[in-house]
Amino acid sequence: MAAYCRAVVEGDYIHVSGTVGADPETGEMPEDAGLQARNIFRIVKPVLEENGSGIDLVIRNRVFLTDIEHLQAVAEVLRENFADNPPANTTLLTGIPAPGAKVEIEITAKRRDA
Repeated sequence: MAAYCRAVVEGDYIHVSGTVGADPETGEMPEDAGLQARNIFRIVKPVLEENGSGIDLVIRNRVFLTDIEHLQAVAEVLRENFADNPPANTTLLTGIPAPGAKVEIEITAKRRDA
C-alpha cells in the first residue's frame, strides 16, 4: 500500500481517501457489500467531524465496486446517508486491492466554517 493519510484539508474542503469496509473494531472484512458500505460510513463520518465537516456537507463521492451485482446494496446505504442532500456521484466497476473488499468510497466535503 502506498503512503497516504485518511483525509486532507485543503482550504474550504476536506478530501477523504478511498475507504474500504473492514469492520472498524475487528478489522475483518464482511462478505456483504452493503455491510461493507455501512462500515465505510462508520469510518468516514468521524473523520469528517474531526476536520470541521459532516455527512450533510459532502459534495462529491466516488464509489468503486468490484461487481455490478453489489450496486443495489451499496446504493441503499448511500440513500440512507445522503437522503436530505445527495452529492454528485460517480460509480465505477474496478478491482480493489484490499483483500475481500467489494466496495470502496472516496469523499469530498465542504468544511462548516467555509
